[in-house]
Amino acid sequence: MSGVIGAADVRIAKTVTIGGFDHVEAVTIGGGFPVVIQTMWKERLSFSDLADSAGEAVAARINRLKAMGCGLLRFAVPDLQSAEVLGQLAGMVSMPLVADIHFDYNIALRCMDFPIAKIRINPGNIGGRDKVRQVLEKAAKKGIPLRIGVNAGSLPLDLREAVDKGDLDNAEALVQAAQRELAIFKEFDFNAVLVSMKASGIADTVRANRMLAGRTDAPLHIGVTEAGPLVAGVARNTAALLHLLTGGIGDTLRVSLSDTMENEVIAGREILGAAAELMTAAELTGTEASAKRLRRNGVTIVSCPRCGRHGFDTHGFTARWMPVLYGLDKNITVAVMGCAVNGPGESRHADLGITGAGNKVLIFRRGKVIRTIDAAEEDLSAAGDVSAVGDVSAVADMAFAEELEKM
Repeated sequence: MSGVIGAADVRIAKTVTIGGFDHVEAVTIGGGFPVVIQTMWKERLSFSDLADSAGEAVAARINRLKAMGCGLLRFAVPDLQSAEVLGQLAGMVSMPLVADIHFDYNIALRCMDFPIAKIRINPGNIGGRDKVRQVLEKAAKKGIPLRIGVNAGSLPLDLREAVDKGDLDNAEALVQAAQRELAIFKEFDFNAVLVSMKASGIADTVRANRMLAGRTDAPLHIGVTEAGPLVAGVARNTAALLHLLTGGIGDTLRVSLSDTMENEVIAGREILGAAAELMTAAELTGTEASAKRLRRNGVTIVSCPRCGRHGFDTHGFTARWMPVLYGLDKNITVAVMGCAVNGPGESRHADLGITGAGNKVLIFRRGKVIRTIDAAEEDLSAAGDVSAVGDVSAVADMAFAEELEKM
């Protein structure tokens, strides 16, 4: 393949299956399959973190991430002990886990003794040819895919010098680095490979991925690295990923944020949904198939920003319910509105909605109020919380939970 993929093209990458052995679920990437959302564990794990109730909590959090739409979960593995810990965790959960390894090929070899589903390496810093060969041979034997991860901040020295001299721009340097690594894999006849090229710059990320998409059929993992805190990071990732996804580029993604894993997954879902909506609206030939792989089942949340008219705490309610709603397997739209102006009327498209005024909570479906509750008249002591009597937020939560259960 050669050239540059443009917005009117539909790119179909080769398929790579991750997992599907032992108790690990199979996730297929590329080939027109749905784009897979990833996130990365934020803390270093130890054996004590996996023991008894602590281990149950870690496994439960991973299962919640899965329910929210996360398909792959990556862990930094800086040393052999970390490999042992991740190996133990991989035996506790069904979600495919990914080991992120630099510098020491022995760590990669050890990880492949466990049900770890994928390895992310950079052949350029993993060691000499013989070390790379050992990693590829064992991965092929075990059926474990590898991802080549190229970052703008860790380019090979000659490419970095060429960028500094102005002989290459960052995007072309990223592509050349990725092509060098792909050539190594091809030399050893290893085909279960994915590629990522990430930069903190939006334009560099978009241009590099568009160029490489026209030169290889390997599945591409996309995202903006070091994107920043929640608001800035979501904005920067959205700007880059919409360009790529609506052009048919990207088979798996991570929205890297200086924030929680849950918010990375939620942001990924919303970006995919926005890209699918844009592609469907464009009505271009061949875009329906591309849009289909971006769509996700699950709850869509709409909520008003709140203003001086508000009679209901949309911020607090949304914060409490967002993780729950994104973890439900229900194809519904939920509206959280602050006042009568934005309540049942403007959100009449919602399958279920909630708003309020003073101590009253209104629950509505498709614009029709189905339940009005006065917090002052409600006795919530039966729910085990005497302090909640007359608390409008407690009333809202109980009433909403009851109506959601009926959906």
